[in-house]
Amino acid sequence: MNEAGKVKTVEQLAALIGGRVSGDAQTGIDYVASVGSASAGAVAFVEDQKALESAQDCAASALIVPDGSGERARKIAQKVPAIIEASKPKLAFALIGTILHPRKLREPLIHPTAVVAPGANIALTVYIGPHVSIGENSTIGPGTRIEAGVVVGDNVAIGIDCVLHPNVTLYDEVTIGDNVVLHAGVCVGADGFGYVRDDVGYHKFPQIGTVVIEDDVELGAYSCVDRAALGQTRIGRGTKIDNLVHVGHNCNIGERVVIAAQTGISGSVIIEDDVVIGGQVGFGDHVRVHSGAVIGSKAGVLPGKIVRPGVWWGIPIQPLDEYKRLNAHLSRLPQMREDIKKLRARLQELEEKLSEGTPSLP
Repeated sequence: MNEAGKVKTVEQLAALIGGRVSGDAQTGIDYVASVGSASAGAVAFVEDQKALESAQDCAASALIVPDGSGERARKIAQKVPAIIEASKPKLAFALIGTILHPRKLREPLIHPTAVVAPGANIALTVYIGPHVSIGENSTIGPGTRIEAGVVVGDNVAIGIDCVLHPNVTLYDEVTIGDNVVLHAGVCVGADGFGYVRDDVGYHKFPQIGTVVIEDDVELGAYSCVDRAALGQTRIGRGTKIDNLVHVGHNCNIGERVVIAAQTGISGSVIIEDDVVIGGQVGFGDHVRVHSGAVIGSKAGVLPGKIVRPGVWWGIPIQPLDEYKRLNAHLSRLPQMREDIKKLRARLQELEEKLSEGTPSLP
């Protein structure tokens, strides 16, 4: 049974997502599952009509399918009591998942092992777990949950209904908005990688700026967001960042940006709203990525590059169509090498024959 302990009927769930039900609308649902692992009480989904065949042996109590495929789904998934048709089945499934599996709730508490500075301002409904440290003049909003081992520095502002998973570290003077989720080991506000060289070595450039993380942001485990040297590093509202991502100092990442794991972003990069970035992408400094750009996995973006809307791939990045053409040529290089070796041998043979047939000069 889901954490909230409440079973929802298919009819109730369909109403919440604007879906249409066929079959037993009063069937009880209490968890979500994949087509292959679902059993009684579960709701599963297929994203398109091609995937319907995979639901032939599905044992779920309800199946979400694309609009217009309800009749076909009933014929294929005969063991499923109820079918829900939705315009976007995957989105509908995700929304139902948040209803059936709500975020874990904690009763308000400050654990006896937590260390909270006298000047900290903690809302009455906050949960603070074991071995947490909260610095002077920091504020934590209502409903926020701070799990074991989290360190919050001085003058930090944390909004309402946030979740800080174990061992998150927030350096001094950073700002976290509302409904932000920071997964285990996230570090926000460490110094940026800024040094100035002289004749004998490197001197640290001042790292006295801050970090602002806006509402509804989620940062994956062990990701790092550096403080600005001067000014601020910003992560915009609704942006979702995967595990092991590094955001350098003075970066400005817009709203609803998605960044996959192991991406590294150098300092002073601007990423506009609604950009999609694959895993292991490397950004040089002072790059600007325009809204609507999609950057494929393992791409390399050279310093100062302006990335316009469209799909980009490769090292250095290039439009996807150009990358595909180049890749096609590269795959033929071994054969071209063999052809060139044969041509060279043939040319040498012809030159030798011509040389043998040329009369010597008197």
